[in-house]
Amino acid sequence: MVAATPRLAARRRLWFAPVLLGVAILVGTAIGETRLPLMTVLQTLANKLWGAGYPVDRIDAGIIWSYRLPRAIVAACCGAGLALTGVVLQALLRNPLADPYLMGLSAGASTGAVLVTIAGVGGGAVSMSFGALGGALLAFACVILLAHAVSGGAGGGRANQAAAAIILAGIAGSQLFNALTAFTIARSANAEQARGIMFWLMGNLSGIRWEDVGACIFVSIGGVALCLWHRRGLDAFTFGADGAAALGINVQALRGSLITATAIMVGVLVSKVGAIGFVGLVVPHAMRFLVGTRHDRLVPASALAGAVFLVAADVISRIIVPGQVLPIGVVTALVGAPAFALILVRGARR
Repeated sequence: MVAATPRLAARRRLWFAPVLLGVAILVGTAIGETRLPLMTVLQTLANKLWGAGYPVDRIDAGIIWSYRLPRAIVAACCGAGLALTGVVLQALLRNPLADPYLMGLSAGASTGAVLVTIAGVGGGAVSMSFGALGGALLAFACVILLAHAVSGGAGGGRANQAAAAIILAGIAGSQLFNALTAFTIARSANAEQARGIMFWLMGNLSGIRWEDVGACIFVSIGGVALCLWHRRGLDAFTFGADGAAALGINVQALRGSLITATAIMVGVLVSKVGAIGFVGLVVPHAMRFLVGTRHDRLVPASALAGAVFLVAADVISRIIVPGQVLPIGVVTALVGAPAFALILVRGARR
C-alpha cells in the first residue's frame, strides 16, 4: 500500500476541517433546552435553503432557524476569532499569557456596554453592541498611547522593550476600565439591570439573531486570511522582535497592523456576545502541541479548534443546569482553567 504524499495528506486535512465544523454547528443547533432530532434540523435547513417542503412543526422550525442556527454560527465565529487573536498576540508580544483581555479590550467593551445600557450614554440612539465596540477601540487606543509613552516609540534594537510596554499598558488599562464598569454599575444600576449586565459580561449568546451573523463571519474569515497572509512575519517573531527585524521584517508596521486588526476583531465579537475568557489563551497553546509552531498550520488549526470549542461550550451552557442557561464564559473558564494548568505542567516537563 502506497503511503499518502504530503500534498494528499494536506488535502485530506482541508476536507476534514469544514466537515468537523459543520457537524459541530449541526449538533449545536439540535441540542439545547429542548432537544430536537437531527433529522428535524436537516429537514428545516433543506426547507429554508432549497424549499424542499418537508413537513416540520412550525415552532420547531422557528427555534432551529431563527434562534439556534444563528447562535451556533456566531459561537463558531467568535471561537475562531478569539483563538486567532491569542495566536497573534502570543507571537507578536512573545508572551505565553497574552490574549485579548491582556490588551484591555474586554474591559473596554464592558465599560462601553454599561455606559450605554445603564448610564444612558447616547440617549437611547446607541445600541449596547455599538457601545461595546466603541469601548473596546477606546481601550485599545489608550493602551497603545500609554505603551508608546512608556517605550518612547521603541523600535529596532528596542523592539522587545516596546512589547513589554504594551503588556504592562494593557494590564493597567484593564484595571482602569474594570473599575469604571464597577463604578457605573454601583452608581446607576438597579438590581435587575445589574443582574442583566453581569450575565452579559460573562458571555451571553441568548440575544443572537441573523442580523448579528454577517459581521461575525466577516471579521473571523478576514482574521484567518490576514494571519495567513502574514504567516512568514509571525514565524519570524519566533526569534524575537530584534531577530525578526534582522530578517527584514518591518517590526513596527507588522505589529501595528496585526494588533489593530486584533482590536477591531475582538471589539466586534465582544460587542455581540460579551466577554468570553480562556479561548484566546488556551486554544493556541493546545494547538501548538498538536501541529507545531509554524503559523501556516497553527492559524487554521487554532481557528477550527476555537470554533468547535465555543460551540461545544455553548451547548454545555444550555444543558448542564436543567431549566437554566449559564453564561458561556462560566463554561469556558471551568474547562479552560484546568486545561491551561495541564498545558503548563506538560510544558514544564518537556
